[in-house]
Amino acid sequence: MTSGVPGSDRPPVVDRPPVVDRPPGAGLPRPVRYDDVGRAQIERRVREGTLRRVRRGVYLPPATGDSVATRRTDEHRAQVVALTARLGTDHWISHESAAVVWGCWTYRLGGRVHVTQLGNPSVRAADTSVRRHWTSLPPRDRSRVDGVPVTSLERTVVDCARVLPMPGALVVADSALRLGARPALLATLVDEAVGRRGVRQARRVVELADGTSESPGETLVRWVALDAGLPPLVGQVAVHTWQGAFRLDAGWPDVRVGIEFDGKVKYGGGLYGDPQERLLAEKARHDAIVEAGWTLLRVTWADLADPESLASRLRSARSRAFGRPRRPTGGAAAAR
Repeated sequence: MTSGVPGSDRPPVVDRPPVVDRPPGAGLPRPVRYDDVGRAQIERRVREGTLRRVRRGVYLPPATGDSVATRRTDEHRAQVVALTARLGTDHWISHESAAVVWGCWTYRLGGRVHVTQLGNPSVRAADTSVRRHWTSLPPRDRSRVDGVPVTSLERTVVDCARVLPMPGALVVADSALRLGARPALLATLVDEAVGRRGVRQARRVVELADGTSESPGETLVRWVALDAGLPPLVGQVAVHTWQGAFRLDAGWPDVRVGIEFDGKVKYGGGLYGDPQERLLAEKARHDAIVEAGWTLLRVTWADLADPESLASRLRSARSRAFGRPRRPTGGAAAAR
């Protein structure tokens, strides 16, 4: 099957599922119900702290994320699974909730579970923890992940792009491209939504989405620059130095301004090795990049909390860079 927009010169899109490589830890937890193991065992595990009641008759392990954001995401997954176990009518998890199911990044994730259904029932549910959407959902836009009915990855991106604030919408879109979302189908879905609320923003999100971002922080830095009227940042910039080629999270190669988003995770040990060795290696890398004539700005989550101040830093860095003599920036050779 193919899909296209009548009267549009956009080529049709073959309706096949994207190849999605979900990140580690993105799997959905398995619900436990009385029919599965019996009331006595569930009550015992609740007392032990290995299970908790999420919805009536639905129990799941407690959230164990190592940060507030991770725990919020884990809790959202649990609510999705519990709601799906209780709903008896046809439904598809959608919007931000579908983004969580697919393993997309989110920014300022809300607490309510979003559900899309095909018809508006005569009796409205009073559950304020659920946000229901009543709309058509063609088979192309339906999928299943870990047994949970969910909107397709591309439909999820466009739904989020229409209703979320721009930074959060772009975070979802960037990560979806990394997971395998098809740009042509994203554009088709936006064309099909013409006339609906939020479609203008959705079109801009799809146009700006960039799968080279490797973290939500990198995406948000890129948005701060765009929102301030600065030129678009280039992702994953190769910089050639006397120590070899290094890769920056983002930058403006034309003026040799580079940006590194520091989430602090890589200095915490674990999979990243000894923190002291990491710090020394990072200093040597920083010095080599600066010696190559680059201005290097480091951005943290705290900086993102003040977009105006960050935009001023970015603007000042570009202004200073224009006063330096120009050097060749080199090609896109392998960088580390």
